[in-house]
Amino acid sequence: MPKRILQGTVTSDKNDQTITVLVERRFTHPVMKKTVRKTKKYRAHDAENQFKVGDSVRIVECAPISKTKRWTVLTAEAAAEA
Repeated sequence: MPKRILQGTVTSDKNDQTITVLVERRFTHPVMKKTVRKTKKYRAHDAENQFKVGDSVRIVECAPISKTKRWTVLTAEAAAEA
C-alpha cells in the first residue's frame, strides 16, 4: 500500500528533531454544496533541524518514531513567487 504524502506549513520547530506541520484540505460539503476548509496538525521528524516556521514542506507517513510522531519530512517546497 502506498504511503500518503501531504503538503503543509511548518507552525512550530521548538522541539529537537520535530516540527509541527499544519495541513489544510478542501472539499465540497455534501449537503450545503459549499467548499469547506479543514486543517489538521501533524508532528513530523526533522533529523537535521533544518526547517523553520513558515516553510512549506511535504511529509510522508512512516513507522512510529515516538508517541505522537508518525510522519517524516520528505522535501521542502519552493515558495511560489508572485
